[in-house]
Amino acid sequence: MDDGRIFREAWIDGVNKHYPGEPKPGYVTPWDATPEWEREAAAVYRQVRDFIEVSGGHAARLTREQKGRFVAICWTAQMFRHFEDPKPGYVADWSDLPLWQRETDADIFERIEQTV
Repeated sequence: MDDGRIFREAWIDGVNKHYPGEPKPGYVTPWDATPEWEREAAAVYRQVRDFIEVSGGHAARLTREQKGRFVAICWTAQMFRHFEDPKPGYVADWSDLPLWQRETDADIFERIEQTV
């Protein structure tokens, strides 16, 4: 399975687990129907994987919040890469993200840890 798909599936799993109520369809769009810019932004997988590898596995000692924050920062960087003027929700600071999204980001980091 390619890196981006792992990232996307971890996102969808997290949304299904943490989102209050029925998620927006775009939140759970399968990889094959995901827009090209979003597939490219799934490079977050590689950013997290590289971070884990460079740490010599010691990134496992980060708190769940720190792991989620790292994913959120990587996503923000990807949004600035793909959009001149991204939607505010795409680049929101950690403290401004809804709880479900923070939990999902932490889940993503932990899923990537399992693949490294």
